[in-house]
Amino acid sequence: MSPRRNRPKSAKHEDRSPDRPGITEDRVQQWQDGEFMVRNVFGGAAVKTYRCPGCMQDVRPGVAHVVAWPADGRGDMTDRRHWHTGCWRARDRRGPGVERSRNAPRYG
Repeated sequence: MSPRRNRPKSAKHEDRSPDRPGITEDRVQQWQDGEFMVRNVFGGAAVKTYRCPGCMQDVRPGVAHVVAWPADGRGDMTDRRHWHTGCWRARDRRGPGVERSRNAPRYG
C-alpha cells in the first residue's frame, strides 16, 4: 500500500488571511440602499455578542455571521453592523425591524 498523499487546500480556504483565521477578506456588495463592504465571520472566529439590525436578536458567540458597513469611505468603525447571514440576505425583502419589548403583542 502506498502512503497517503496530501491534497492541496481548497479554494475556499485561500481567501482567509493568516492573521485573522475564520474571517474572509472584505468585498463590496451592491444593494438597493447603496454599496456595502461585507466580511464573513465564521463561527470559530465569532467571540462576542452583537445585536442583529435585521431581526433585533442577538448574534451569539460561535455563530457565523456577516459584518457590513457603508462602502463610501465616509463611515468609521462605529458604522459596522453584525448581521445574521440570513437577515443580511433578506434585507431587501423585509421592512425595517421594529424593536418590541418582551411582553408586547406581535400583531395588533
